[in-house]
Amino acid sequence: MIFFVPNHESALDIPLVFASIPMHVVSVAKIELSRIPFFGWSMIAGGHFFVDRSNHKKAMRSIEQARISMKKNPRSIFLFPEGTRSLNGKVGRFKKGGLKLAIDLGVPIVPIGIIGTNQFQSNLRRGLNIGSLELNIGKPIQTKKIKEEELPSFVEDLREKVILLKAKDVDQKN
Repeated sequence: MIFFVPNHESALDIPLVFASIPMHVVSVAKIELSRIPFFGWSMIAGGHFFVDRSNHKKAMRSIEQARISMKKNPRSIFLFPEGTRSLNGKVGRFKKGGLKLAIDLGVPIVPIGIIGTNQFQSNLRRGLNIGSLELNIGKPIQTKKIKEEELPSFVEDLREKVILLKAKDVDQKN
């Protein structure tokens, strides 16, 4: 069981992550996706978890249900810890709920930097060269020894790792 945590810039991030991770994973997704005919139904049938981002209590209840489900039926998960897409290309603040789930379960977290999906969609709309997409997968981070009071600094450190992985292509070109 592994938690994969990429940055999120575009709807393309979702199929890119699914195609790039060489194992079965389910996602923690916004509840709105569950309401899309066929797509949402297939996510429900596939055992994905849904969070109501507009209601903190319901969101926390969903995370708790995910924790119970994961204990009964362990599987790998990916979630976008920013909770939404970044509109400016910068990695946003990470929310703690889903990451706390990984820590509570003692599951390793793998940071991922996704590069190019925002530009891809923008260029496609304008008829320009669509460029390339890149996914940089970091090393697993063990969570078994992380204490509750360490959660805020852990979340910020994880965000920094994702930022570095997202910037990796820039470093290699300079």
